[in-house]
Amino acid sequence: MGNTFGAKKTTKVMKIDGETFKLKTPVKVEEVLKDHPGLVLLDSEAVKHYGVRAKPLEAHKELHPKRLYFLVELPKEIKPRRVRSGINMSAKDRLENLVLTRRSASDLSIMKQSNMSDGEQGNNKENNNGGVRLKMRLPKAEVEKLIQGSKDQAEAAERIVKLYMANGSRETEENGEKMMLFDQQKQCKGDTVKESTKKRVSFMAMNEGGTQVAVVS
Repeated sequence: MGNTFGAKKTTKVMKIDGETFKLKTPVKVEEVLKDHPGLVLLDSEAVKHYGVRAKPLEAHKELHPKRLYFLVELPKEIKPRRVRSGINMSAKDRLENLVLTRRSASDLSIMKQSNMSDGEQGNNKENNNGGVRLKMRLPKAEVEKLIQGSKDQAEAAERIVKLYMANGSRETEENGEKMMLFDQQKQCKGDTVKESTKKRVSFMAMNEGGTQVAVVS
């Protein structure tokens, strides 16, 4: 009788660094990968035909004898960037957006108030007829003296204006002051400014005990 020798069936696995090791068959893919977490097995024939598109072997598949397999790590897939929506925003992002929104609204309100104040100042300077209203405080005694020494209301108005100009437009806070409101309308033709000759002067009592003088052209 002769001796009979049975050939052992093995398969070869190669790592990415070129190191190889042999495994006895039958053996499943999951048995090989349990000692190499994060890696996959690729059939050398599939790599030859499909290249980088070769699919990893499933865990329940068995390795064939006398075949070469590659033990490699698959590259991580790059996920496409998504546009951040308000639904998936974090609390910090929501707070920052809220602060920016309120800041923008505050800037708009400040600009609106500034425009309104500029418009009010313009309205105070000019009335519907193009007149100009000025508020001046002059001593009561001086105003009465000017009125008594004037021929008519127009001359009294001119003297009051000259007195105000002479005082340098300064306001005094002494007792017995009188408030004078001066409304004067000027008619402009070219570069020449002509003042109307007819003027009206009216007087009314004020709560402070003074006299209010309104000069209207």
